[in-house]
Amino acid sequence: MRDYSDQIDTRDPDRDVQITGLDACVVEGNFEWNLIRVETDAGVTGIGEAYRGGGVPELVEYTNRFLVGENPLDVGRLVRYVFQEMSGHGGTTGKVVTAASGIEIALLDAAGKILGLPVYQLLGSKYRDEVRLYCDCHAGEAYAVEDGATAYADAEAYSPEAYAAEAARVTDMGFSALKFDLDLPADNENDPYNGRLTNAAIREKREIVAAVRDEIGYDVDLAFDCHWDYSVESAKRLAHELEEFDLMWLEDLVPPENMDAQKEVTRATRTPVATGENRFRVFELSDLIYDHGVDVVTPDPTTVGGLTETMRIADRADENYMPMSPHNVCSPVGTMACVHLGAATPNFDLLEYHALEVDWWDDLLARDEPLIEDGRIAVPEAPGLGIELDEAVVEDHLLDGTDGWA
Repeated sequence: MRDYSDQIDTRDPDRDVQITGLDACVVEGNFEWNLIRVETDAGVTGIGEAYRGGGVPELVEYTNRFLVGENPLDVGRLVRYVFQEMSGHGGTTGKVVTAASGIEIALLDAAGKILGLPVYQLLGSKYRDEVRLYCDCHAGEAYAVEDGATAYADAEAYSPEAYAAEAARVTDMGFSALKFDLDLPADNENDPYNGRLTNAAIREKREIVAAVRDEIGYDVDLAFDCHWDYSVESAKRLAHELEEFDLMWLEDLVPPENMDAQKEVTRATRTPVATGENRFRVFELSDLIYDHGVDVVTPDPTTVGGLTETMRIADRADENYMPMSPHNVCSPVGTMACVHLGAATPNFDLLEYHALEVDWWDDLLARDEPLIEDGRIAVPEAPGLGIELDEAVVEDHLLDGTDGWA
């Protein structure tokens, strides 16, 4: 047997680089956007984004203990290193995986800049030059925010007329696919806990869907999100009632924990059913895909483990002739990461855009042209993610009580 013990690392000196630090900050958009930065001794900075909410900056700061000195080009190994090193912190699920997702995106951005390649090329291929978006329109108007948490808007926002008016406004912007919230305050009037819909509640939802279809017709793709609110029987009744409207999908009808309940709902209707955003890593989605417990899988790349982990999920979906449409409530940083994912994934369908009410969304990036044109985003050819932050805008919109890059 040949002895390799005397060999040395033959990596090109230009690629013999090290991470010098990781930090994060929280920008207050329509959600709390967790931005992540990876610094290297090559003078290259990678930026990424992890899913919204608390705890991520502290976890990113913790990874300096073992990621500093590592080579940022070893993206996959370093993400596994995070999972292993932080296994005692819940490293296979939850916020650790969320933080690792944002770190992975920042590493890919840095690696692309070092190698002179766009991220989609690092992911393996290019299937499309632009990515089509569906615009999340909330209800008939933007949701309310109270102390940083989402809350129901005023009752008039949930009228069929308000939904139809918003659908007309957004399609006039050039979007050819829309999604609305279909969980309503009235759902809780009979009982706020048991998940059962009354006949009146189902009729109200049907009237909303019908009003939107009457307004925009059937050439615009249309989906509705139910946010895991319903019992299995109510989910089946609702999906059956909406079959005639040829929806793109109904999303998250039942809570995400019970796989068998999800399968029961999906198999009971010809209305396509979508789910996936609340699951972590490929292991929590594989059975759902292989058993066809979902029609359209919707993992969140900034939650599930990053872009490469999402591609593992997409591969399993592709084996089962199933489209993937990632969940995305990110700033332009996470959104552009998903654009590269969409370019590199054959069974990618649409990408969520969830920041219509943030009038400074484009300003977060140092660029002159808007990212979105006619409901689509062009895939960048510049190295890395192909974007750079406008640090002054980041500073202007830091979450109250936070100090910026930590």
